[in-house]
Amino acid sequence: MTATSSPAPGSSLSAARRSRELAATVGGPSVDVLVVGLGATGAGAALDAAARGLTVAAIDAHDLAFGTSRWSSKLIHGGLRYLASAQLDVAHESAVERGVLMERTAPHLVTAQPFVLPLTPMVSRGQAALAWAGFQAGDALRLAARTARATLPGPRRLSKVETRHLAPALRADGLRGGLLSWDGRLTDDARLVTAVARTAAAHGARILTRVRAVELTGSGARVRDELTGEEGEIRARVVINASGVWAGELVDGIRIRPSRGTHLVLRSERLGSLPAGMHIPIPGETNRFVLVLPQGDGRVYVGLTDEPVDGPLPDVPEVPETDIGFLLDVLGSVLDAPVHRDDVVGAFAGLRPLLDTAPEGSGEGARTADISRRHAVLTSPDGVVTVVGGKLTTYRRMAEDAVDAAVTARGLAAGPSPTASLPLVGAASPQRLAALPADRRLVRRHGTEALAVEALAAHDPRLREPVLPGHPVTGAELLWAVRHEGALDAADLLDRRTRIGLVPADRATALDTAGRILDEALAEQG
Repeated sequence: MTATSSPAPGSSLSAARRSRELAATVGGPSVDVLVVGLGATGAGAALDAAARGLTVAAIDAHDLAFGTSRWSSKLIHGGLRYLASAQLDVAHESAVERGVLMERTAPHLVTAQPFVLPLTPMVSRGQAALAWAGFQAGDALRLAARTARATLPGPRRLSKVETRHLAPALRADGLRGGLLSWDGRLTDDARLVTAVARTAAAHGARILTRVRAVELTGSGARVRDELTGEEGEIRARVVINASGVWAGELVDGIRIRPSRGTHLVLRSERLGSLPAGMHIPIPGETNRFVLVLPQGDGRVYVGLTDEPVDGPLPDVPEVPETDIGFLLDVLGSVLDAPVHRDDVVGAFAGLRPLLDTAPEGSGEGARTADISRRHAVLTSPDGVVTVVGGKLTTYRRMAEDAVDAAVTARGLAAGPSPTASLPLVGAASPQRLAALPADRRLVRRHGTEALAVEALAAHDPRLREPVLPGHPVTGAELLWAVRHEGALDAADLLDRRTRIGLVPADRATALDTAGRILDEALAEQG
């Protein structure tokens, strides 16, 4: 799109559009593809199918990115971890998809992030040599994926002074230096999902949030509008189940082994200036790290864990104190001044939808940290296509494979996927993004649409003001989310379109402002 004050044609999601399209879909003519779940993979499947010219409806019981897709480390990994476990295909796929996002489809949302691995007394020279070899192998993955060096710089060794410059909070005693590496970093995982869903809408997909699939069949679904309680049928030639950790609740025979990944939220001033993130080795592990991830909004994330989860699956996972203690202990092992429990202003956990491949009833299985991150596409006897496993980085490939299976299962007339070269809304070349006369933070979140977000404040100066003191999000961003990004309530605004809600105290402060902007914007839509 051009750098104007308007969104991409057809990409605006709103309460009014939802009402129109829901009325046309429930009880209406059959669509080619019904997608259940609007996380990254489900939104990606909706875009993939719509971009092939198929008619598409995509539903979610909650909101865009309500589940696992908003609880990630906000990283687009190049597959280094999978090299270490000899999953060469997964590693290469990850590196390829990272390059697709950084150079073609979402360069406004995914940029290069430097990381420092400090060489403390806890890191032996042998471990340091192994890590360095891994970083070099990761650079070879970048080359094999044909991602430009200008996009992702190469690794290098750091002196002690350089290491402390990039991570001033590190303890100086015993520090030998560090290793610098680079990976892809998302501005925000939930914003990626929103961009994918809006791009699907621009291609004609009907994106319907607050619509729960009560029952799936090979020819559609019985659904319930969670806003009104009304039920009906959506008919489809094929159904794609992309509901993540809840996939097994909709289709028999799907066994998911969820793994919990927990992150802490700290105020940035607690760790001081952080020009780079950090990889902190976990004692006793050869290929696992705690990540320190500066966010640029006054916050730092520290994660993550990899713990199996048993029992009923909650809509929003709770963070156990054991996870918090573990992360604080690892973080404290390298810092000059320890971080205390009171310094943790927020925490979040996501559930990875790992496919359980152990024989049923055996009670056996690997640690969730060791389970393959390969995705799987499974077709049930009645034709429901389920996609599970994988990770955020490879959402586009997972979606492509799911739509391929759906097309094959029902003999749909559709060509190959075009999404590897299809820019998401707001995307443009790094050069064009850098030249936009707009706030840099908005460009990183909205791309070319940053100008349109800024233009909203020209009509109401109140919208230029931050939603809460000390946080950069403005009222204009909330209004844009209601008008163009499908936000229907204050939780959508604070917990997903922005990430204010990750700190409960900040959420409480911003709630009244969010409610006012929401009410005014919904009143405009009638």
